[in-house]
Amino acid sequence: MFVGNYLIGLREGLEASLVVCILVAYLVKTGRREALRPVALGIGLAVALSVAFQAALQLTENELTFKATELLGGSLSIVAVGLVTWMIFWMRRTARFLKSELHGRLDSALELGSGALVLVAFLAVGREGMETSLFIWTSVRTSTDGSTQPMLGALAGIATAVVLGWLFYRGAVRINLAKFFTWTGAALVVVAAGVLAYGVHDLQEAEFLPGLTSQAFDISSWYDSDSWYGTLLKGIFNFQPDPTWLQVGVWLLYLIPTMAVFLRGPKAPAPAPAPAAAVPTAAKSE
Repeated sequence: MFVGNYLIGLREGLEASLVVCILVAYLVKTGRREALRPVALGIGLAVALSVAFQAALQLTENELTFKATELLGGSLSIVAVGLVTWMIFWMRRTARFLKSELHGRLDSALELGSGALVLVAFLAVGREGMETSLFIWTSVRTSTDGSTQPMLGALAGIATAVVLGWLFYRGAVRINLAKFFTWTGAALVVVAAGVLAYGVHDLQEAEFLPGLTSQAFDISSWYDSDSWYGTLLKGIFNFQPDPTWLQVGVWLLYLIPTMAVFLRGPKAPAPAPAPAAAVPTAAKSE
């Protein structure tokens, strides 16, 4: 689970770091340093909300019965996969225009005052934080042995993203963001497929979906979840040695078409039609 959650923390954290980097750099370069304080306040509120949301999810889980917990976990897993899938495709489409889009929002907020600046920073960072909290929570739930690896992976990814964001701001790092988000997006599609399958398993244990005893295969007798390959398969694919047919079907139905559409990329704009050639006057008269 370390690798999968590291990718989540890195991807979501880097998006938030880039947003902060763009906002701060724009204000500094345009001589509007007085606006940095409300922007920092908005960022701080977004981080606080994300932490509070994570804590609320944990407290709610601790107060529920087993079936209710499984129903909540399975439902939120599906919601998290939906949000992350939307985020992956949105970032793939808008990565090249993110900077100009944020500049436009910031210009409008500067005209409205400090409250608008707080709101812009809060919304820009808060969305990433809420998605990260939900997806990490659902991933941590799949670690049934109480391991701290999922949370450590997520924190390591976020820490890496913060460092990269600072380096971007300082101008020390130049990478092709479109390619970066393409490769990490493809990896997250695989991670999300595993989370979705595990969410379906939770709903089966809650008796919300049928087929809990209908297993596609069972290799538990020789599969070692603590081995290097077990750790790798669990961390990247959320592999389970005894999945149900419904889990396998959902995994395939999500992974194959989603990956195919994602790798195909956004459609290129249609070329403008060539202007019609002018007809000579003499030809017209004839």
